[in-house]
Amino acid sequence: MNGSILAVSRRLLAGGLSQLLLSILLFSPFTATNAYEPTWESLDQRPLPQWYADAKIGIFIHWGVFSVPSYGTEWFWYNWQGTKKQEFIDFISKTEKPNFAYADFAHRFDATLYDPKYWAEIFAQSGAQYVVLTSKHHEGFCNWDSRDIGTTWNWNSMDVGPRRDLVGELANAIRDPSVVSPKTNRPVKFGVYHSLYEWFNPMMAYDKSTNLTSHTFVDSKTMPELYQLVEKYQPEIIWSDGDWGVNSNYWRAKEFLAWLATNSSVKDTVVWNDRWGDDAKCKYGSYWTCHDNYQPDHTVEHKWENCMTLDKTSWGWNRKAKYANYMTTKELVDEVVATVARNGNILINVGPAADGTISPIFVDRLLGLGQWLQVNGQAVYGSQPWKVCDQDEYIDVYYTRDNELLYAFLTKWPTDNEVPLMCPVVSENTRAFLLGVKNADKHSVEVVSSTSVGLRSSVEQAAVTIKLPNLNPDEVPCDHVWVIAMTAIRNLDDDAISDMKIS
Repeated sequence: MNGSILAVSRRLLAGGLSQLLLSILLFSPFTATNAYEPTWESLDQRPLPQWYADAKIGIFIHWGVFSVPSYGTEWFWYNWQGTKKQEFIDFISKTEKPNFAYADFAHRFDATLYDPKYWAEIFAQSGAQYVVLTSKHHEGFCNWDSRDIGTTWNWNSMDVGPRRDLVGELANAIRDPSVVSPKTNRPVKFGVYHSLYEWFNPMMAYDKSTNLTSHTFVDSKTMPELYQLVEKYQPEIIWSDGDWGVNSNYWRAKEFLAWLATNSSVKDTVVWNDRWGDDAKCKYGSYWTCHDNYQPDHTVEHKWENCMTLDKTSWGWNRKAKYANYMTTKELVDEVVATVARNGNILINVGPAADGTISPIFVDRLLGLGQWLQVNGQAVYGSQPWKVCDQDEYIDVYYTRDNELLYAFLTKWPTDNEVPLMCPVVSENTRAFLLGVKNADKHSVEVVSSTSVGLRSSVEQAAVTIKLPNLNPDEVPCDHVWVIAMTAIRNLDDDAISDMKIS
């Protein structure tokens, strides 16, 4: 779509464009000949961009006006004035003057120490391949220059608070050529989180009063915001949320996604999640998120993402959090391994403070993950789930594979240095080695025994014992989760049995 038509469509959206007229504009003769139709069936035909399949690890950032009270949860406003929980009412009574309004917090959301370059460097060092920033949470505050939409006056980061384009600054910092992942040497991708819904927006209340037969909120605010975010910042991830209990037809989601995949400036590389309506969640999307902390206990063939947070109690910065509320580096690495083994990506959330600082405890965990990936990233980035087996449950060993090697992730180092694996079927050419170990000839990994079975027999009947080398503490390649790489595994793929030679 050319720029003039897109500009017209955006202005019409802001004035309450009907769904029919929107479809005519988006799928007029000016559109591409290979247009995706605004149906889930058509959109599902779009291949997943390879970069996302290979990336595995992203960073989530929850940052907004809720970062000012930073008390309990990013749902502070709703808990205070929506459900009216006494704890939050008491907090305001103790800390603020009478007649205090939530909007007054926005003046303190100042981002005075916000350093997007530092953020980008930390995220890259963590090994993350993409970053997703909250552009707008359910409170409705826009973290970008949304002033020309016309419905965010004094409730965006340019009019009040930081008086900075928070989204634009981080997008530029992430895309700086110097920001690359140390292990993959690839640029980090930038994306945005955007809530379809707003708790207390009167236009949303009006649409609810019509039983959602009107689309005032969607046409005047939600859709103009999404189109503007794509036009201004070219995000390669659109992370939608706030679709709760409403059909995607109300949100006009399919029309937007068809435009995104067909005519937008990021049409070839962008990905989106599944939170576009109760008919879409865990069913449609480039990848599925299903629910927060989604972690299935088996391999899911459709690409999925585990969005989780380092502070187990909150997505936003929480001053109430205790040390025990934060994931340890070991817990984080374990979560990454379990996710990747089952065909998932992991989106690791941090909550910056209102002034733009990121707590050292978040930085410590992210850098700890980055150090682990420097040793073991070969088994993570670009890997595939192993169709035969994703986990030896008895000993908590997870598996991934690439075109040459099978990787076994040991979440515990065995006391006798011997690891019995029930899934791999070895061949006479099978060799094994420990990723990151120095002087591999001296510290070799030995395949000490195996039970030979037919390739189509039950996997539980197969067994191979791997004997790890005796290592001094300073010779152990990493502190958490050690990876054994194996070559010439006979059942490397259950569809194409391979007896590959040692490389």
